[in-house]
Amino acid sequence: MISKSQSPWSCRDGRPRPSSLSFFVVIIFFTALSAHAQQPTYDFIISGARIIDGTGSPWFYGDLAINGDHVAAIGDLRNASATKRIDARGLVVSPGFIDVQGQSEFNILVDGRAASKITQGVTTEITGEGTSIAPLNDRLLEDFWPEAAKYHVNLDWRSLDEYFQHFERARPAINLGTFVGAGGLREYVIGKDNRPATPAELEKMRQLVAQAMQQGAFGISTALQYVPDVFASTDEIVELAKVARSYGGVYFTHQRSESDKIFASLDEVFAISQRANISTTIWHLKTAYSENFGKMPEVLRRIEAAREKGIDVAASVYPYTRASNDLIACFPSWVVEGGTEKMLARLKDPVQRARAQKEMEEPSATWENQWLGSGGGKGVMLVHILNPDLHKYEGMNFEEIGRQMGKDPKDAAMDIAIADRGKSQVVISIMDEADVRAAVSNPLVTYGSDSEEQAEDGPLSMTKAHPRAFGTFSRVLAEYVRNEHTMTLEDAVRKMTSLAASRVGIADRGILRPGMMADITVFDPSAIQDVASYNDPLRYAVGVKYVFVNGKPVMSDGKITDERPGRALRGPGYKASH
Repeated sequence: MISKSQSPWSCRDGRPRPSSLSFFVVIIFFTALSAHAQQPTYDFIISGARIIDGTGSPWFYGDLAINGDHVAAIGDLRNASATKRIDARGLVVSPGFIDVQGQSEFNILVDGRAASKITQGVTTEITGEGTSIAPLNDRLLEDFWPEAAKYHVNLDWRSLDEYFQHFERARPAINLGTFVGAGGLREYVIGKDNRPATPAELEKMRQLVAQAMQQGAFGISTALQYVPDVFASTDEIVELAKVARSYGGVYFTHQRSESDKIFASLDEVFAISQRANISTTIWHLKTAYSENFGKMPEVLRRIEAAREKGIDVAASVYPYTRASNDLIACFPSWVVEGGTEKMLARLKDPVQRARAQKEMEEPSATWENQWLGSGGGKGVMLVHILNPDLHKYEGMNFEEIGRQMGKDPKDAAMDIAIADRGKSQVVISIMDEADVRAAVSNPLVTYGSDSEEQAEDGPLSMTKAHPRAFGTFSRVLAEYVRNEHTMTLEDAVRKMTSLAASRVGIADRGILRPGMMADITVFDPSAIQDVASYNDPLRYAVGVKYVFVNGKPVMSDGKITDERPGRALRGPGYKASH
């Protein structure tokens, strides 16, 4: 019973009792607050997908949320809200693919879309094979001027720091990190002369390695088949690798021989790794030329045996039987020695030209004879020319070019090298499919396209390419996972993501975990496919639906967007120095 002194709208202690309306408002407020705490708002939720986290673990169904540039949550997010929700039923969500041997450090300044890379799911590229984009001096800049002039790129950098500033101003779609190339350092200090470095020159190169590591290089690299790297001794490489290792860096190499001397070349790789105590990865592992077909299982066995001895060595590969490099790599090394002008003079001199052509027809113990190993002119296809007068020959092999010119194929090759000042690129037929399959499928082997980004349109569509520029990662998933079943989808993704990140030294990408950077690829495993061919190479791969780089969609529903969120990635020496 209520006393006279107690209002029905008062509490027992005499305070006013809240009205039913105000009480209802309070309940609504706290319910909404609780719901907000339980249902965070994300930028993106990718829902209903098969999630492959990059570790090699079995896939699972789930949702993935992105906030800002990070993965925010993984699990059952049906009740969570997001600015945009992507229905990924029937698709796979994985970490963004890492191309451990891209070559886009220049092309990305021309066309920031990185179209041929993102359409295969690549979000990060590591570059700098042998000769890197920095450091540069006037001698090295000479090699860049023709392309810079053609594509109107301002060569306003000399150091790696300055290059990264230019790179980020170019608004790239993908992330990029680089090694410092030992061959570039040799040319910086010595030139392209065939001689040992003096103690003072070696010390200068060591200082340049230290500077590059402090500015963000991931380690040091060599391309020991080509001038000027071919002139470097094992001892010289070890000394430079020790400097990189002191900053936490790694060593990647195009080894000295991929053909007749491959086993001795492997021994050198192992020795460098062991003596410098440095993690080592062999780029584009292969057993080249017909006399070496079938040796890949033994090559892999030797790498595994080295690891059992405590040597940290592994490899990368691209899934094709043809390689690609500069046309002048088909000539004996002495032709190229000393730089462009000396090379052109030798090619124009009848006596030296005849000597070079004779050597191109014979097996060699002193250089990698790619012309002979490709089967001669019919196995060497011209794909990239700077001189517009020569574009009519792109896509033809040198037997065909020779017939059109009315010349021997070797003469045709040398005349094109002269007219294009050594800037032409070729595709060469030098590998066997069984060897490629063995390397692609090995658990220790990751993937690198060994190609710069190009596009179906725009300034980078004016020349041909090797199809690996457009199809490396899609081809692995289509041919070797879906069609041939040489490995599981989970393991292929592991090799493209966490294995690649660990070999390079990238700590915040390559695995899907809350807190990791949101580099993400969403693809249809039943439809992903490389489309580019040797005769029709400028074709985007299909089957990749969404690609996120640092949390922003550079591909959405299979279409390239206007987002350009790529960043310069820097190695452990940068972090320690800053």
